[in-house]
Amino acid sequence: MSEMRDAAMQSKAWPFEEARALLKRLGGKDPEKGHVLFETGYGPSGLPHIGTFGEVLRTTMIRRAFEAISDIPTRLVCFSDDLDGMRKVPENVPEQEMMRENLQRPLTSVPDPFGTHDSFGGHNNAMLRRFLDTFGFDYEFVSATEFYRSGKFDDTLRLATERYDDIMAIMLKSLRDERRETYSCFLPIHPETGRVLYVPMKHVDAKEHTVTFDDEEGREWTLPVTGGNVKLQWKPDFGARWAALGVDFEMYGKDHSTNTPIYDGICKVLGGRAPHHFTYELFLDDQGQKISKSKGNGLTMDEWLSYASTDSLSYFMYLKPKTAKRMHFDVIPKMVDEYHQQLRAYPGQDLKAQLANPVHHIHQGEVPASDMVVPFQMLLNLVSVSGAEDKGTLWGFIRRYAPEAAPETHPGLDDAAGFAIRYYEDRVKPTKTYRAPTDEERAALEDLRARLAAWEGGADADGLQSEVFAVGRERQFEPMRAWFKALYEVLLGASEGPRFGGFVALYGVENTIALIDRALAGELAG
Repeated sequence: MSEMRDAAMQSKAWPFEEARALLKRLGGKDPEKGHVLFETGYGPSGLPHIGTFGEVLRTTMIRRAFEAISDIPTRLVCFSDDLDGMRKVPENVPEQEMMRENLQRPLTSVPDPFGTHDSFGGHNNAMLRRFLDTFGFDYEFVSATEFYRSGKFDDTLRLATERYDDIMAIMLKSLRDERRETYSCFLPIHPETGRVLYVPMKHVDAKEHTVTFDDEEGREWTLPVTGGNVKLQWKPDFGARWAALGVDFEMYGKDHSTNTPIYDGICKVLGGRAPHHFTYELFLDDQGQKISKSKGNGLTMDEWLSYASTDSLSYFMYLKPKTAKRMHFDVIPKMVDEYHQQLRAYPGQDLKAQLANPVHHIHQGEVPASDMVVPFQMLLNLVSVSGAEDKGTLWGFIRRYAPEAAPETHPGLDDAAGFAIRYYEDRVKPTKTYRAPTDEERAALEDLRARLAAWEGGADADGLQSEVFAVGRERQFEPMRAWFKALYEVLLGASEGPRFGGFVALYGVENTIALIDRALAGELAG
């Protein structure tokens, strides 16, 4: 066994832990189908969102970890539940009246309100594929409509008629009394209207593999369950799909976890083996409330990527997936800087530490070098005090601090400069408040000003930090953090900030002296 594989078999990083659990489930042997199948699901009633990204990203991390410890081939299937009936019309699409006329029809039978694809489901599937391709995911796309209508699901559907009572026994235990009376795991698609019907079954024929039911007008119909005439309710569909495809791994949010016994039970009834699952915790807003698309209290994919790179979002997704995390705008700068800290640490780490480093999993072992010679938080503070409205202004400061840096050689830093300007204007400036210094703080600021005026060490961030620290020590700030907090609140209008010596080196000693003068004159707080 190679050194890499040996280290991966011992690593405590969660992708490797899940990969080892999956390998154990297989008994270390190749499955009969010759590969291990990872699956993620997508409901194409709307556009892909940050949760879709998280599921595919995390599944890919586990897939790559599995490939590091095993020679068994792998596949990743992204399954679109596009045969579902459209239950409500999304508010953000055109042709609202036309859409209302198509309620309850499968998403792939609803005309595309945008006029670019053969159906609304087809439009959203294209959005999903473009979305996944943009981030470079390696996957195979499967449409439920094609899966049902092509006959690929027929054997499992026939078996579902033969084991209908067993499936219903699993389902009925989970339903309220009034729902039990009308529930069926089969949803026929009306031959005339094309609508997905939620009606009870009058008869399920295990020999002919048909279902008999009355439609909403009381007319009786008998349809074969094969060929896309009938679809399964979503919970049975979950387990049946696992059985039909031979899924070995699937992850889903904690809100699905109570359904796991249902999914597993139906998979087993239909001749499959329940896959290895990974249940992740849900995201919270800044108030600790569960993020809800209907409430609009979350952070969207587009919003995150307006202020930071995809890699910073990937880093956030990697961290403690089984712990509920607050996901709001304020976490973005922190994630950017932490991600680059990990990039810088990676080359000097031993193999064990590298495999535990999030960037190993974000970049599938091909970890790039960080070109962020200035932290994102410091760029934000620089925008604040300099009033920069374009990247060129920021680069004037950056070049003095790091002469070797340029937009051409440091594209990540150049992107971050643009992100910092946008983030500051949108998220910081509207709520920014300065305060006047206390008498004790005023004396300390005057002391710092004098030290900077006498400074001859150039842009030496460590030396400048020592000067700042010396003022706090000699002025007996207790704790020392109170001194730095005062600097941030009085000079930067923020409760937190960067390493202040580094900020002085970046902004310039003379500029910092002028900033202190403005604060002492009451111009900032005023």
